[in-house]
Amino acid sequence: MSALPASGREWHLTARPHGWPKAEDFALREAPVAAPAEGRVLVRNLHFSVDPYMRGRMNDVKSYTPPFKLDHPMDGGAVGEVVASNAEGFQAGDHVLHGLGWREYASVPAQHAVKVDGSIAPLSAYLGVLGMTGLTAYAGLFDVASFKEGDAVFVSGAAGAVGSQVGQMAKIKGASRVIGSAGSDEKVKLLTEEYGFDAAFNYKDGPVAEQLRKAAPDGIDVYFDNVGGEHLEAAISSFNVHGRATICGMIAQYNATEPTPAPRNLALVIGKRLRLQGMLVADHQDLQQQFVQDVAGWLSSGELKYRETVVEGIENGVDAFLGLLRGENTGKMIVSLG
Repeated sequence: MSALPASGREWHLTARPHGWPKAEDFALREAPVAAPAEGRVLVRNLHFSVDPYMRGRMNDVKSYTPPFKLDHPMDGGAVGEVVASNAEGFQAGDHVLHGLGWREYASVPAQHAVKVDGSIAPLSAYLGVLGMTGLTAYAGLFDVASFKEGDAVFVSGAAGAVGSQVGQMAKIKGASRVIGSAGSDEKVKLLTEEYGFDAAFNYKDGPVAEQLRKAAPDGIDVYFDNVGGEHLEAAISSFNVHGRATICGMIAQYNATEPTPAPRNLALVIGKRLRLQGMLVADHQDLQQQFVQDVAGWLSSGELKYRETVVEGIENGVDAFLGLLRGENTGKMIVSLG
């Protein structure tokens, strides 16, 4: 075993943000690096993920996942190289996916590390299109929203890591029309010209409900919600009878300091017999094998495309996260440690 570094850097949450997180709420600190204990592997992280759900973990409230502890390393999806192993089945040089991101070196229990093959796809893809975000899109569209051929589909946050995959998967499986919303004209162009959406609009250009009605004159059958708020209200208005919504995220209100108003047209849920269902990707691990098989095939054939926004250097990890909340990413936001 080659000599290990004495220490590595890791990001700690130092204060609970009120509203929008600030750089001062975080600290990049040195931590000792030691040989792995029995049953563990020491991983040098190559890439880690920053995701919208992490904002909720910065609040000290009961939720589906525990909050980050103050003055402890944060965590999240990461992929890296095993530099030392004290666990059967792993050796130095293996590449693994695990949940201890936001740091340069991670001591990972072997049962929480999954080997990945960099010859099938770039390693960073296991944090996005072949990882949690890809499975979120797959399960949310096909399982939660019960998508069927001929459905008209609306996706909010459609240029993001999840939304861009949802729209393309719907097209691959025979959607009659796919509409996306995004936050810039450049992203709107990407949706229609590269990802194959039938229509897209910049939600900053006017009321979402008006733009959606124009883009989907015959209504929608499925809505994949990454935004909430005005977008959800617009979708309810445009739904056909028996429409289905997957409520995946509500990034528009993650940093709100006051309660946000619910859609003002919720009564339409009754007459249209709508189904609005929240989802957590952890509930859909039974789809993992089918998901990887399908998506690997679509990537190989060129039917499914993806983008990554890569920020270099662990020292820029918080900047990447804040940029994600501001919508500065196209596709999956990745922090690369080189």
